[in-house]
Amino acid sequence: MSSEDQDPVKTICPYCGVGCGINVQPGDDPGDMQFMPWGDAPVNEGRVCIKGGAATEVVDHEDRLTDPLVKEGGEFREATWEEVYSTIVDEMQRIREQYNPDAMGFYGSSKVMNEENYLLQKLARRFGTNNVDNCTRMCHASTVWALRTSLGMGAMTNSMADLEEAADLFWIHGANPGEQHPIANSQYFRQAVLDGATVIQVDPHANKTTESFKIDETDRHMHLQVDPGADIPLLNVVLKTILERHEADPDAGWIDEAFIEERTEGFEDLRETLEGFDKEAAAEECGVPLEDIELAAEKYATAENAAIFTGMGMSQHTCGVDNVQNEINLALITGNLGKPGTGVNPLRGQNNVQGTCDVGAMPNVLPGYQLVDDDEARASVEDVWGFEVPDEPGLTNVEISHEAGTSVHGLYVMGENPVMSEPDGNRVAERLDSLEFMVVQDIFMTETAEYADVVLPATTWAERGGTVTNTDRRVQRMRGVEKVHENTRHDLDIITEVGTRLFGEDEGFDFDTPEEVFEELREVCPIYHGMTYDALGEEGIQWPCYEPGDEGDRFLYADSFETESGLGHIEGVNHQQPKETPDEEYPLILTTARIEEHYNTGTMSRRSPTLNRQQPENFIDIHPNDAKRYGVTDGDDVTVTSRRGEITVTAHVTEDITEGSVWTTPHFAAASANRLTNDVLDERAKIPEYKAAAAEIEVGIEPSDGNAPADD
Repeated sequence: MSSEDQDPVKTICPYCGVGCGINVQPGDDPGDMQFMPWGDAPVNEGRVCIKGGAATEVVDHEDRLTDPLVKEGGEFREATWEEVYSTIVDEMQRIREQYNPDAMGFYGSSKVMNEENYLLQKLARRFGTNNVDNCTRMCHASTVWALRTSLGMGAMTNSMADLEEAADLFWIHGANPGEQHPIANSQYFRQAVLDGATVIQVDPHANKTTESFKIDETDRHMHLQVDPGADIPLLNVVLKTILERHEADPDAGWIDEAFIEERTEGFEDLRETLEGFDKEAAAEECGVPLEDIELAAEKYATAENAAIFTGMGMSQHTCGVDNVQNEINLALITGNLGKPGTGVNPLRGQNNVQGTCDVGAMPNVLPGYQLVDDDEARASVEDVWGFEVPDEPGLTNVEISHEAGTSVHGLYVMGENPVMSEPDGNRVAERLDSLEFMVVQDIFMTETAEYADVVLPATTWAERGGTVTNTDRRVQRMRGVEKVHENTRHDLDIITEVGTRLFGEDEGFDFDTPEEVFEELREVCPIYHGMTYDALGEEGIQWPCYEPGDEGDRFLYADSFETESGLGHIEGVNHQQPKETPDEEYPLILTTARIEEHYNTGTMSRRSPTLNRQQPENFIDIHPNDAKRYGVTDGDDVTVTSRRGEITVTAHVTEDITEGSVWTTPHFAAASANRLTNDVLDERAKIPEYKAAAAEIEVGIEPSDGNAPADD
């Protein structure tokens, strides 16, 4: 059948977490797929960003893995599927017998479907360990922790549609929707601003969000250009200002006394924490004029409906949980939760990072965020699965890589690239190289796959079906076109085969289709229980959806919070400095973020001709005063060093970044920021501190061997 006779296939963009629908038009040859708009897609109504329009470019890229590989004598050779399956099962069984089940680790992926992540975490737990995690650990683990603990669910409290319709003010803190969620920004948030909503942006770096709302061109909007790591002092100034105004004039309406009384707990703790708080000193520490923070507090507190967007600028700190808790405090004392146009809303950065967490690919929770150490929840899942689940939380992915070669001896990596994504990347590579066995399941030979003993060629997003969950909790179906390379296999088929060979027939891994897996997922995941493939259709359903026929919820907590008490939890927090601060040897603070043209570790986006033309290499932003002091001119190559490594990049001299700070990206293997970042962790959420590392720059230094371009 010619391409002209084939209908386009409706699916979901594989990049960010907005969940845009796209059409893929089959070609005359299997790999000849073309993007086409899906005009009435539920989230984006046909609009796409540059990444979505280029998504099909990598499906048949020349670098695709097409056959299983086994490493012998330090070199890869092609192998049969029978050989690699036997090797994987033999090695996993050996490691369990020689050590214990916790000597294996498992990495799920935000780039694969809910059904595949569900099966991987089930495989880990059937193996006998809770050592399973995914890349949310690097992005929003602290956000999920704070939201789940203080409100009840680890996701956006509201939806893009109700925020557009009802929000009067957007408090965008450490998030950059103009760059990282461009369709959500242009279609929903910008429309609300055109209709009169105010924007308060809090970020060390001016960016496309600043530009899209013309924040610097109007008195209506504000950009509080806070110094990296000073978010708690800034929010404490906001909270203190609101409390002071309420004490001076209770009728001003800056706090919602009835909401606090009826629906929250812990308000007195916040008062006590801020007793004697020095706003002037805190503002100086933030690098933002006190009067600007006070004005922003007034704008937020007096808005009818104020919504907070929180991003990795808040979560990726050793105080990430406290950062997000302070945002929750702000929303709760002003009554900005449980109604349209309000809430605390993490913007999720990857196609299925929300769903990967929902289905239990984390070391401390089972599907639906049921705690593994909750006896009742664990028993209900065990009744369906037919085996006992370990009752203690496992290691996170960063902890697994820390333990690689010590207590962890084997690793199963599905669609992740920790050598690029985890902090202190040079040490990550060394530790992975010390493992006794590692299998990597991916579509390209990633930087991580280079260290594997077995590499499995998987299929891309355009070749298979399943479900994914977007940033505002909408579960949607992805639909495959056709397989491009004959000897590749779908992730689901690989995991079911490994599970069946490890544990035997009729032991919980006998699935032929994603829908069969989803039906079991519904049984153990209460927030998905009411969904079916038929009900999802083309529109999708937003969780929670507890019973068949439920339409899902656009916003959460209308009547109560999903906490044990049913109340929203307020808790005062105190400032913690980043674990590294500037000193004589490293006098600058390095902070990092993503750009619109690329995606995460760049495994897909750096292979897209369209995206690579837009931004082919890494760069660093430096303030003009710092550039003058270092003798840097715009366009110079500079070497950036930290206590962990160095990279050489092109300097962009700009006032977009605060003085004393430098800013770069994690996308480029040849000069990855994560060779420099610090792998210290938030004590509770175990998220690394990507957003603040002490650094130094030099001009005219030749790159070391460690800066040579990596294969990808």
